Amino acid sequence: MALTRIEFTGFSTPVNFPAPVYDVVKNPVTADGFKLGRKLFYESALSRDNSISCGNCHIQAAGFTQHGHDVSHGVDDRLGNRNSPPIMNLAWSKSFMWDGGVFHLELFPISPITNPVEMDEKMENVLAKLKADKAYEELFYKAYGSKEITGNKVFNALTQFMLLCISSDSKYDSVMRETGVKFNEIEQKGYTLFKNKCSTCHQEPLFTDGTFRNNGLNNTYNPDIGRQAITLDANDQFKFKVPSLRNNAFTVPYMHDGRFTSLDQVLEHYSTGITNSPTLDPLLKQNGTPGLSLNAEQKMALKAFLNTLNDKHFITRKDLSENHEK
Repeated sequence: MALTRIEFTGFSTPVNFPAPVYDVVKNPVTADGFKLGRKLFYESALSRDNSISCGNCHIQAAGFTQHGHDVSHGVDDRLGNRNSPPIMNLAWSKSFMWDGGVFHLELFPISPITNPVEMDEKMENVLAKLKADKAYEELFYKAYGSKEITGNKVFNALTQFMLLCISSDSKYDSVMRETGVKFNEIEQKGYTLFKNKCSTCHQEPLFTDGTFRNNGLNNTYNPDIGRQAITLDANDQFKFKVPSLRNNAFTVPYMHDGRFTSLDQVLEHYSTGITNSPTLDPLLKQNGTPGLSLNAEQKMALKAFLNTLNDKHFITRKDLSENHEK
């Protein structure tokens, strides 16, 4: 059976997106660099016992999250304390992880590789394993013009793969690009409501403003002080990075600890479940009372709009798949 040819187009900014934050000139995405990054992304040798890869916690069909798990599962089935964030539109991010503890995309992989409850490995061991695999010599040579395997090259290649994990082909995007696709009546009502109640934090077209906010989750469910652990500032207590709302149908469960398994639960939280605290985002208070006061009709409209953000092309792109040649 003949294989379907996958055309490599490199990095390009979708027409309805802003300029990327990441400097793609310093690490230009090449076909061979991307292919090396893809192989490394699905390489289990990056973990201590060679059992899991980046792709185990960031599954393409789940919008590059770990579907079905509230928190990440690592080697020896060890449990992390947070939900796996999606690998999506990272070229537009200024910081990474739920608490913003990583400031550069090329450093992003170090955390899961060395984290004892995730991949639990040391970079010197990763490099030794890659050097022992002759197939990697050729891949690094094609990507960099040298068979030398270094940590910087590993991280640059992984970054090239992640840079192309772009989700920009939802119904919402088609509407914004004026392709002739239109929102139906309930989706349009939801969009109007979204702009009035949600868009300050979940800014279009990425549907996040990249900031860290306390959205009123009850901290007794899974105690976590959030960004305060990074900044040591009490004003950052219970603050987490505002997640993108794209691909919500595929990235269940929701929130930093995966406590919600449906959009209904999420909307109910913002309507009646917000816990007040000194660091609660002021946008979540109306006349001093926590909550957004959403009625049943409004919740239905919001869900209809949020479902226009799902991008089936993104979760089925063959060039991002571990089985890209099948």
